[in-house]
Amino acid sequence: MNEKRRLGRGLGALIPEATESGSEAHEIPVERIKPNPFQPRTNFDETKLKELAESIREHGVVQAVIVTPAGGNEYFLVAGERRYRAAIIAGLARIPAVVRDLDQSAMLEIALIENLQREDLNPIEEATAYRRLMEEFTLTQEELARRVGRSRSAIANTVRLLSLPQPVIAAVIRGDLSAGQARPLLAVPDEQQQQRLAMQIITKGLSARDAEKMVGNLTRGEKKISAVEAPGTPDPLWTELQSSLQRRLGTKVKINRAQKGGLIEIHFYSDDDLDRLVSLILPGGIA
Repeated sequence: MNEKRRLGRGLGALIPEATESGSEAHEIPVERIKPNPFQPRTNFDETKLKELAESIREHGVVQAVIVTPAGGNEYFLVAGERRYRAAIIAGLARIPAVVRDLDQSAMLEIALIENLQREDLNPIEEATAYRRLMEEFTLTQEELARRVGRSRSAIANTVRLLSLPQPVIAAVIRGDLSAGQARPLLAVPDEQQQQRLAMQIITKGLSARDAEKMVGNLTRGEKKISAVEAPGTPDPLWTELQSSLQRRLGTKVKINRAQKGGLIEIHFYSDDDLDRLVSLILPGGIA
């Protein structure tokens, strides 16, 4: 079974009444519904939206969307953004909606769960959503894994994609690189080289396994050269320790050894990301 289908909670567990067919659905004008500001998905396939719009013109909106009050006579969309967008394309003035009182955290979690259940997120959207969930709920990777029904390693490996250079991230978003093709690049410490290797993977049409072999051969060759030039090169145990720290923290970590002691570099990419890392390292807060 596909791991994404084994979600621990799902919409039925979060808002069980809202998933029941026809449960308290109201016809709400589409202009009174605002998009979910916590929607993790940023890319929508226009062709598929038009196909859904044609179906809606013929059969109507079969399943109600879920909304929450936004003040006045307006609502925030919580789940069903594809139906909402397709209904607008189809020219509907109203759409069936179930109204639920939900806070911002629930809006984010429900939007993520809905997209994961449908496998609609690209790897970067998924990684960003996971990181945001950890920040919003102050969750560890283990806690998040239990919450969404995935393994901790799957969460860690997905979030680590965000430490890649922006051009590589953009290639993953476009679909030029899969997560499996991009992930081996995390073992390459130099960002320029990561970008060059990403371009080679794309232009040569390398599989994820081929990308792993290419990066593995490269890093092994560099280790041999550096071992000759610098006898103090870290042994494989230090490399594995660095990888373990990266998986645990969900970000880029570099260990620089000196003759005595050394330095651990932990990268963060926003104030929220720094707060998340602090909560992981100091779960009890700053003393």
